[in-house]
Amino acid sequence: MNGKLRTLATAAALALAATGLLPATHAGAGPARCPTLKISDGWYGDNEARIEALLADHCGDRGGRKPVAVFDWDNTVVKNDVGDATFSWLLRHDRIRPPEDGDWSTTSRHLTPEAATALGEACPTGVRTLPTATDTRCADELLSVYANGATTAGETAFAGHDHRRTEPQYAWLAQLLHGWTTRQAASFAAAARAENLAAPQGATQRVGTAQVTGWVRYYDQQRDLIRALRDGGFDVWIVSASPEPVVDVWAQGAGVDPTHAIGIRNTTDHGRLTSHLKGCGTVRDGEDTMITYIDGKRCWINQEIFGVRGPAAERVQPADRRQVFAAGDSDTDVSLLRDATGLRLVLNRNKNELMCRAYENGDGRWLVNPMFIEPKKRKTAPYPCATTGYTASDGTAQPVRRPDGSIVPDQPDTVF
Repeated sequence: MNGKLRTLATAAALALAATGLLPATHAGAGPARCPTLKISDGWYGDNEARIEALLADHCGDRGGRKPVAVFDWDNTVVKNDVGDATFSWLLRHDRIRPPEDGDWSTTSRHLTPEAATALGEACPTGVRTLPTATDTRCADELLSVYANGATTAGETAFAGHDHRRTEPQYAWLAQLLHGWTTRQAASFAAAARAENLAAPQGATQRVGTAQVTGWVRYYDQQRDLIRALRDGGFDVWIVSASPEPVVDVWAQGAGVDPTHAIGIRNTTDHGRLTSHLKGCGTVRDGEDTMITYIDGKRCWINQEIFGVRGPAAERVQPADRRQVFAAGDSDTDVSLLRDATGLRLVLNRNKNELMCRAYENGDGRWLVNPMFIEPKKRKTAPYPCATTGYTASDGTAQPVRRPDGSIVPDQPDTVF
């Protein structure tokens, strides 16, 4: 909304408030009570206006629990991936410890024998930290397993997991922080953050023999939105599939306290991170089978934000125990977004299941927006919603279905 229209809207609100047709909190409270977005550039269609309407609807002290807003992090609040940035930094600075007994299968219960063998052959043993800054063979193998989910020879690196609850590649980064303290892991993330924010947009960096992305940027629009939500009385959280010490460091730059950032959580032993992970719902600590990923995000939100414990944390909660607003960019965020009762902001990265649900917009609460930096070009073919848009727990591709079981038809890409 431009300045003139916003002034007119404010005047109209004041007039309505004087007649008693509009609550005074909407008209007279000022920006601190009913905030608006300060950055209009980059918002598509009426997305800005609808977000401001949500802010107006919830502003002011209404008593009871604050409305909750939940954001994914990578490519939602920032451009590019802070987990990837941290992993690259670890390799370039010799900060990954080998497994104590040389058995790489101990770093992930989902690592295949082929991957464990490849890592054992590529990386040295008997060292405190792996010399990946100079040992390109070891660095290349680690990078391939993490980034591609396959060995450098093309063999599958991870298997045997529930594809709606965990992504072993993401979890492996947290597990490779074993042996360090949380504070040390955060210091690595801070160093990677400084490098990636200072690098020019489009920069790359060499890791092993590969050139990988070497820059990250906060989306100004998302920092502005988080500011407006907090000023409007929302309880704002970050829920990410990057390691929690990493997310904690980055979240502060968007105005979110680390106590409100949820990422992959390691168990600890004598103050040091282990290769095992905290559990949620029916998954116990050390079982390593559920992280903040698709349905795992629902569990962690229910458990950590709304205090729901045990099996119930894995289920959709009543509307008054769910987030009002959510934002995401990927299929990993589908459950986080679907559970939101007010608005669901989707940054279009051409992800099949997410865009199928967002474009169908069955209840009118989905907002689709191009990425704020380097938006994707239009996807020429429709999203394959009716055939292969959904990834089932066993990894098979299936149709995307509505809550009643009916199939979502293919959707064209219209916001880019």
